Amino acid sequence: MNKKVKWGIILVIGAGLIGGGIYSRLPKENEELAAADKVMSRQRGGKKILNVNAKIIKPQLLKDEIQISGSLLPDEEVDLSFETSGKIIEINFEEGSFVKKGQLLAKVNDRPLQAQLQRLVSQLKLAEDRVFRQNALLERDAVSKEAYEQVKTDLATLNADIELIKANILQTELRAPFDGVIGLRQVSAGTYASPTTIVAKLTKISPLKVEFAVPERYANDVKTGAGLEFTLEGKLNAFHATVYARESKIDPTTHTLTIRALYPNANGAVLPGRYANIKLNKNEIKDAIAVPSEAIIPEMGKDKIFLYKSGKAEPVEVTTGIRTEAEVQILQGLNIGDTIITSGTLQLRTGLPITLDEIN
Repeated sequence: MNKKVKWGIILVIGAGLIGGGIYSRLPKENEELAAADKVMSRQRGGKKILNVNAKIIKPQLLKDEIQISGSLLPDEEVDLSFETSGKIIEINFEEGSFVKKGQLLAKVNDRPLQAQLQRLVSQLKLAEDRVFRQNALLERDAVSKEAYEQVKTDLATLNADIELIKANILQTELRAPFDGVIGLRQVSAGTYASPTTIVAKLTKISPLKVEFAVPERYANDVKTGAGLEFTLEGKLNAFHATVYARESKIDPTTHTLTIRALYPNANGAVLPGRYANIKLNKNEIKDAIAVPSEAIIPEMGKDKIFLYKSGKAEPVEVTTGIRTEAEVQILQGLNIGDTIITSGTLQLRTGLPITLDEIN
C-alpha cells in the first residue's frame, strides 16, 4: 500500500470520528415531552388548544355532613346480684340466653324465712277471731274499747310481720329487671352469695345507643330528632339511627358535646361495645348548585371558576357556601346549565381555546 492510500484511509476515519462527536453534542428533541405535549395540546392558528374535562351544572341534593367516631352502648345493662346473703340453691338460666322481665334467674336458701312465715300465718286465724269476739263484746258494752283496740293492734302487727317476712323471702330471689340477654355466670350452685357477689351481667341490646361527641362549634347544629348513619368494620351496609338526647353542657376539658342516638337493632345482630364511624347530617340543601372542589381557583382572596363558552375558557367569580369532602356549594356566579371546566385549571387562561374530552 502506497503512502497516498494510507493517508487517505487515515483522513476518512478521522473525519468520521470528528463528525460523530459533533453530532452527539447537537441538541435533540425530548421524545417523552413531545408526546405529552401532543396529547395535551395541538397547534391551530398559532394557539394552543388544551384538552380538559367539563361538567354541566344541574340542581342536586347537597348534604352537609359531619364525620366523627362513636361507640355502641346497650340500652340497659346491669350486674345482677342478690339483695340478701345466703347459699345459692338454684340457678335457672342458660348463659347467653334471652330472658324476660320478672323471670326467676337464681335463688338463695330461704327455709328459715319460710318457717317464720308459716308460724306467723298460723297465728293469724286466732288473732282475727279475737278481734271479732272483742268487737261483739264491745257492741254489748261487755268489754272496754281499750281492750278492743289492743287486739286490733295485735292483728295489725301480725300482718305487718307477715309482710316483712314475705319481703325478705322475695330478696332471696334474683329476677330479671328487664328483657335482655344474660351473660356468663360468675357463681355456681352452693356458693355463699352476698349483695356484693356478681351472679351475671344482663344486657338489653334492642335498641342500641349510639354515643358520640361533636366539637362545640357544631353543638347547635345537631338537634333532637336528627338522623344519622354509621358503619361498622366488617359490615358493608350502613345503619341508620335517630338522635334522642344531648348532654346538658359542653365538656370544658374536651370542648365537645356528647350526644346519643337510638338504633332499633330489631334482630339483635349488632352487639354493643363496637366502634362506629358516624356520618351526621347537619343540613340538607335541595336543588343546590355544587361543583367539584378542584374546579375552584383561589386568586387574590377571591374564588373563580372557568366556564366553557364557544370553545374557549372564560373565568367567572363565584361565592361559595358549605363544603363537603368532594364538592363546594356555589351561592352566586353560576347558573343551571353552565358548563364548567374541572381539569387542567392551573393551565387555563382567559380566552384559551379548549377541547372537551369528557363531559359529566
